[in-house]
Amino acid sequence: MPKCNLYPGAKRERFADSGGLYLEVSPAGSRRWFWKYRKDGKEGRLALGSYPKVSLTAARKARDVARLQKSEGVDPAKARKLEKLINSTGLGGSFQGCGT
Repeated sequence: MPKCNLYPGAKRERFADSGGLYLEVSPAGSRRWFWKYRKDGKEGRLALGSYPKVSLTAARKARDVARLQKSEGVDPAKARKLEKLINSTGLGGSFQGCGT
């Protein structure tokens, strides 16, 4: 990824890396990594984290994991939502505590 002016402008700007990975800089100054992909002919995007908390190397690794999920027929965005739902219940994916 070439060095770019990563300071906020009047509109959202996207700075592409490779393989659908890009850094989006908002007018408010937030910088977030996204992975753009296609599923059933529709465009999807997956948020990978905020820069600088998530480095370019970490964003590339997260993109590669999501790409692997997609190649296995799993929608990465839906998989992340399901994971968050499971973690928010506090059950950690088990049925412990259900039906008591």
